[in-house]
Amino acid sequence: MTPLPDLMLEPLVRAGLLEDLGCGGDITTDALAAPGQVLHTALVARQPGVVAGLSLARLAFTLLDSSVRFTVDRPDGSPVAPGDRIARVSGPAAAILGGERVALNFLSHLCGIATATAGIVQAISGTRARVCCTRKTLPGLRAIQKYAVRAGGGANHRFRLDDAILIKDNHIALAGGDVARALAAARARAGHLVSIELEVDTLDQLAQALGAGGADVFLLDNMTLPQLREAVAMVDGRALTDASGGITPDTAADIARTGVDILSVGWLTHTVRALDIGLDYEEG
Repeated sequence: MTPLPDLMLEPLVRAGLLEDLGCGGDITTDALAAPGQVLHTALVARQPGVVAGLSLARLAFTLLDSSVRFTVDRPDGSPVAPGDRIARVSGPAAAILGGERVALNFLSHLCGIATATAGIVQAISGTRARVCCTRKTLPGLRAIQKYAVRAGGGANHRFRLDDAILIKDNHIALAGGDVARALAAARARAGHLVSIELEVDTLDQLAQALGAGGADVFLLDNMTLPQLREAVAMVDGRALTDASGGITPDTAADIARTGVDILSVGWLTHTVRALDIGLDYEEG
């Protein structure tokens, strides 16, 4: 994978370091480390998973001391097993122990997202569907969380409100409950490169939308498997179909086999479990 540029990542890592170091710095390491003491350590997986977030981990150390050597063994997107060394980190003790928690917090969280995404991707292999994340991200972390989804083999839905038009139930309410009116207003405002996606809860709404000229994408919200199959048949390739709601590793395959193009999964970014990764001491 092509990593995100440091220019995007440095503000996040700096904020994490400032939060952790406080006003006095790492007083534990300051008390115990000998002057100029060097450590040789490794980031090691404790669980099976997929790697994501190494650039943030590197910055957590090198922003404290540019002499830290960070050598990647398994780059972002790589599968790991328990005990696998992900990267080696060598340098001044103050920088390595001062940056350890920030590095692990970012890396464990993003590896968790990549690992969960890879699980859904594997579950739906052999179907036409793609796994997408949503805007249900932690404030300030959207770019890196969506990057982790890509590291796990998934794709990204829109990043911001200005990426595309997505007409949801509250927007239809704004248009007086009239799907055709909502679509017409969206088309009048959209530029030629702006896609329009419409959320529908029922097949009747979908029929109304198709009769009103349709959309580029239909978000099929919390539909049953028979409803999804019928919706795909109704759309008949004239637009993309995007299933949302109730998608888990156990249900994803059945949902994908209905013929939908996209599975939108919000929990990949807002409630995913971190991957257990440790920083282990190694002999120099």
